[in-house]
Amino acid sequence: MALAPTRDRTTRRPPSPTPSRGFLSSTLGKKTVMAVSGLLMLGYLVAHVAGNLKVFFGPEEFNAYGHWLRVMGAPVLHHEWALWLVRIVLLAAVGAHAVSAYQLSRRDLKARPTAYVHRRRRASYATRTMRWGGVILALFIVWHILDLTTGTVHPGGFEEGKPYQNVVDTFSTWYGNVIYIVAMLAVGLHVRHGFWSAAQTLGVGNARRERLLRVLANTLALVLTAGFVSVPVAVMTGVVS
Repeated sequence: MALAPTRDRTTRRPPSPTPSRGFLSSTLGKKTVMAVSGLLMLGYLVAHVAGNLKVFFGPEEFNAYGHWLRVMGAPVLHHEWALWLVRIVLLAAVGAHAVSAYQLSRRDLKARPTAYVHRRRRASYATRTMRWGGVILALFIVWHILDLTTGTVHPGGFEEGKPYQNVVDTFSTWYGNVIYIVAMLAVGLHVRHGFWSAAQTLGVGNARRERLLRVLANTLALVLTAGFVSVPVAVMTGVVS
């Protein structure tokens, strides 16, 4: 007598209703994007403040620096090609940083729909103001470009190729100083917290390096803030005129 064929008792998992997320779609992936893009912007800030401090050496030195930015890479690269390459990379970093920050914020709100009854006592002021600091910096970047790059909102007679005079014009107004100084204070807070967060995300931080990383974060924030703020203060006090 023939036996009925036995069914395969191996249970098969039903297909997942949603495909597994890739690394960049995960929380860790978005934090990594924020860390890498943040470090790119930090490198730009260090180079930028070093260039800004050339204003203390007089108009010839500062204007020559502005001219070099437009011809760097020559004769291999055409006029302003290298400068535009830097701008594109920086814009991509800013965009990736902002989008990842927004997505992480939305994800955090969905995970915790109700507000905390008590705020974490150990959360620093910089941590609590990272989001607002990011908004302030985004608005400042737009204003800064319209002021000293395109001259659209420049308070004086904007002169192409004369950045020294353009800087003096901007910081000869009270609102130019207020906008810039407030934004640079936000930069300091952002760098202080962001450098520490990037180190943790990229696996650089650990218990032994915690103190060193905090010192580096505080030092970077202080040096960058002081360097940037020194320019409007110098114009206001007549050191640069």
